[in-house]
Amino acid sequence: MSNLLALNRDWKIRGLCNLEPREMRVLLNIGSYMPIKSADIAYQSRLDSYTVSRAVKKLQTLKLIDIEADKFGKNIKNLSLNEAGAKLYGELTAALEPRSQELESVLTEQERILFYEMLEKIEVKAESLLAEQAIEMINQGQEPPADQKELIRWYKKGLND
Repeated sequence: MSNLLALNRDWKIRGLCNLEPREMRVLLNIGSYMPIKSADIAYQSRLDSYTVSRAVKKLQTLKLIDIEADKFGKNIKNLSLNEAGAKLYGELTAALEPRSQELESVLTEQERILFYEMLEKIEVKAESLLAEQAIEMINQGQEPPADQKELIRWYKKGLND
């Protein structure tokens, strides 16, 4: 399903901008939660921090976002859409909303609620399974790659939420 519904497969969406799916996902996340930190985008969207960083750089190069220092941490940057980014965000969400509604229309309200509850359960289990495997490999003396460190961080964050 996720491959079929990839943002770059949707001709209508692809016609709105020349962004790759990762940049669209990050732009949509910024627009929905701004101001937001890159680490929060990575956690919420389950993208690794490197992917988010690349997307942020591209969005900044295209002059779609503003990056400002956080008032509580000098090394932390808050991301917001600028006027051009907000315009594109509005166009993307306007194109995505009917698609979402059409896809959900095959489910009753009760089925839709149950579907999202089941997806959340599977996501939590997948996250814990992968993080626990990574922790086990670390305990065996192996050095984790960045994506595995990110999984562990998400897992620990989820435990504290």
